This record gives sequence, C-alpha cells and structure tokens, in this order.
Amino acid sequence: MVPLGYYAFRIEPASLRLTHYDVALDHAPHLKGLKIAVISDLHGGAPFIDAAKVARVVALTNQARPDLILLTGDLNGHVYFRPSRPVAEVIGRLKPLSAPLGVHAVIGNHDRWEGAARVTALLKKAGIPVLENAHAVLRGPSGPFYLVGVGDAEKKADDPELALRDVPRAADALCFTHSPDNFPKLPRTCALTIAGHTHGGQVKLPLLGRLVVPSDYGQRYAAGLVRENGKALFVSTGIGTSILAVRLGVPPEIAVITIR
Repeated sequence: MVPLGYYAFRIEPASLRLTHYDVALDHAPHLKGLKIAVISDLHGGAPFIDAAKVARVVALTNQARPDLILLTGDLNGHVYFRPSRPVAEVIGRLKPLSAPLGVHAVIGNHDRWEGAARVTALLKKAGIPVLENAHAVLRGPSGPFYLVGVGDAEKKADDPELALRDVPRAADALCFTHSPDNFPKLPRTCALTIAGHTHGGQVKLPLLGRLVVPSDYGQRYAAGLVRENGKALFVSTGIGTSILAVRLGVPPEIAVITIR
C-alpha cells in the first residue's frame, strides 16, 4: 500500500501529458479539421502546480500547434492545508499561450471564489477574452463557426439562451463551459461541447470506478467523449487537483482534440 500511496499522492499528480483525441462530427462540416487544445482545471498554486509547471503547460500547449486554445475554468488552486497562489500571478504566466484563432476562457467555480469580475478583468488584460454566456464567430480550416461560452452550471451562472442568442439553430457551434452538467440543457446547435470540472474523479479504481465525481449525473459525464441525442460532449480530466492533492488512474492532461 505504501508504494501505491506514494504514486497516488506524489508521482501521478505531479505528471503531465498531452493526450490526443480524434472526434468525428459528420453533422458539423464547418468544424472539420479544427484542432483544439483544452487547458482545464489548472489550479495554479496547488501542489505540483508551481510556476515551472505552468510554464511547462504553456510550452506543451504551444508545441501542439492547435488552431484554438480553450481554458475551461478553475485557474487557481484551493487544496486543504495549502494557501492558494495569487490568481493574477497564475493568469500572468498564461500570456505566452498562442494559437491562430486565439485563447478563449470561461469562468469556473473556483474562479468565482476569487471574484468572477476580477478574474474576467485579469484574463482580458492578459489578452484572453472571456465568453461568459456569450459567443464569437471564428474562421477555422473549413470555414466560419460559432464559439459559444456558457457559464458554470454548479454556481447557477449558466444561461444557454443568452449564450446562443443570435446563433442560428442550424449553425455549426463549438460550445465550451466549466461543468459538464450543462450538456443536457444545450440544443443540438452545440455540435460539440467541451467541459472540465470533474477532474475525472481524480481517483479511478478497478470495479469501483471513479470514487467522487462532482456532478449531478454521477459518472455519466466524468471524463472523455460522450454522445447523446445527436450531440457530443468532451470532458477533460484537467491538470491540477482540488481539496486533496491526489490522482490515481486519472493522470493530468492537456487535451488536444482534432475534429474529423
């Protein structure tokens, strides 16, 4: 048990990898060929997420050469028995992120502990627009598409109707949000929704599965690709940890999604 505990509390949460996913979306031609890097739940300042680690996240993300970078919330760390790093410092270290279609963010529940307006202002100052129940039109490899940001469901900040206002129902929309619990509420206009928040449960055991998933839907939207009702959802397991600095069977990831 000692070696397993050491791995779960030291080795795996300190690791970092780029994971590549191919997602087929035959019903969304304007999204085809789009390469998206997802930085979720960075929790800067939490154990193993120091300045050097954030710099490595930035370097690996840029090296993947994505068309678009999405920050799906929870930039700052809140772990038991450890003070958080200033969120301004964490965001400042994300400035070198670069992609042809830009870097875009939504606000997570931990960001709200720091003050949603303050985090939004800091991100904008760093050149990272925040799409909080709002959308933008971008031009990808296969033509223009809508990028739609939806507020966090856990904090009841979500307003899909506002986010999709003026977006044609037949449009090819790429939607992103913090919590995957928004997914059932979203129309088919959101051909693909990208989320984080769950950390994949942080611990995944044989037979028992993911022990704690912060979702009203249990393990249904815990991680990876889910298809329901003509829509697709991708949930990143994220990079940092929350509450307890442990990961087992759910290594930290920067997710790189290519739409086919």
